[in-house]
Amino acid sequence: MIGCTRSNLHVVASDKGLVVGRISFFEDGDFIDCTKMGVGGKAIPPYIDKIENIQSDAAFILLVEKEAAYMRMAEDRFYQRYPCIVITAKGQPDVASRMFLSRITYELQIPVLALVDSDPYGLKILSVYMSGSKNMSYDSTSLTTPDIKWLGLRPSDLNKYDLPEQCRLKMTENDIKTGKELLQEAFIMKNPEWMKELQRMVKTKEKAEIQALSSFGFQYVTEEYLPRKLREGDWI
Repeated sequence: MIGCTRSNLHVVASDKGLVVGRISFFEDGDFIDCTKMGVGGKAIPPYIDKIENIQSDAAFILLVEKEAAYMRMAEDRFYQRYPCIVITAKGQPDVASRMFLSRITYELQIPVLALVDSDPYGLKILSVYMSGSKNMSYDSTSLTTPDIKWLGLRPSDLNKYDLPEQCRLKMTENDIKTGKELLQEAFIMKNPEWMKELQRMVKTKEKAEIQALSSFGFQYVTEEYLPRKLREGDWI
């Protein structure tokens, strides 16, 4: 109503997001190196405006929907083999995580590759990062990251990587309804390849979680799936 941002009013939520990998910065005067913050990485701070002097040699940012997938990458120190910054908000993103992603993307000028579940809700989560929420449109500049690439898990990956039938889930009627509604959303309509993937999902009525890839082995995501994706430049 008064047109101020949440940070201006010092309205913040508790820590939710996590970051690990090739990034360092000063937070309220303290030096933070996210390669040396323990296996789980660093909690994304609520006051993003207290972060200064962001430094990184990362080639990209890996935005991960699920904490379990993030922890797999953190534990395997994926960022040491592939120079990157790994971020998760553990599902639906909080304001601090969205602001942090927007800030480092703007300052570092590197691409953001997203790893989400192959279901309509994974895409809805991406839409919040990319477009924000309507009730916070006044704060959209600092909260959104419009150009996010969809790395996986995509509907076409289910066959490309021979995901076993027992790891594929049938979409519910509500899933299908949500998928069809997403086909009318601007962030999907402006990208023909995203449209094609979502149409495939709705047509096959199949979905899958990132964790389904672990059916091939607990390190399959970091040892096989992501390296192949990056090697082939397989993002849209």
